[in-house]
Amino acid sequence: MSIYKEILGEQFYKMHPMLQKRYGIEDDKTFKGTGVMHKITSGPKRLYPFQMFAARRKFLFPEHGNNIPFHIINEQQIGLNGEKQVHWERRFYFQNCYRDFNALMTLDKNKQLVKDYLGEPSLFYSELTFEVTDQSHLSIESQKQRIVLGRWEFPIPRLFQGNVLVNECYMEEHEAFFIHVLITNPLIGTLFEYKGEFQSDDL
Repeated sequence: MSIYKEILGEQFYKMHPMLQKRYGIEDDKTFKGTGVMHKITSGPKRLYPFQMFAARRKFLFPEHGNNIPFHIINEQQIGLNGEKQVHWERRFYFQNCYRDFNALMTLDKNKQLVKDYLGEPSLFYSELTFEVTDQSHLSIESQKQRIVLGRWEFPIPRLFQGNVLVNECYMEEHEAFFIHVLITNPLIGTLFEYKGEFQSDDL
């Protein structure tokens, strides 16, 4: 059973059927999609040094623009400790380069949340809650966060966190998935945002 099916429980079946197929991936199965991000925002220019550092870790990046080609791969796998993992590979194809935004997600059954390690090697950790909206969309929101320095992890005070809000749905008229990811901070404002659509290569 997929970790997303486990975390959502009965809510899982309230999602659009295509979202159920997308997030119901089983062991050793992969979801692949291609599309375009209509808008990518990278945050204020003063963050450029950090963005370049993060880009090398396949996390945030300084590039921005409109109508950027995109692909996504979600692969469920089993970790060395035997727990289910879902690897997220998101790649954005800018005119002169491409940038990755990768993550590894696992399920915390006791806390009923998803553990999200961002970057490769991981740079940040975020706890995620999942909910299905009245419109059958999937809504994901961040909770506690930590900075990751090798084997050490340190809590990030709420004032300095990057608050994540994700909304994903399936648009019948386009026969495509629509995604909006927004990361904000109370002091800085928007740190990163992308929204656009993609189609499945195999569903």
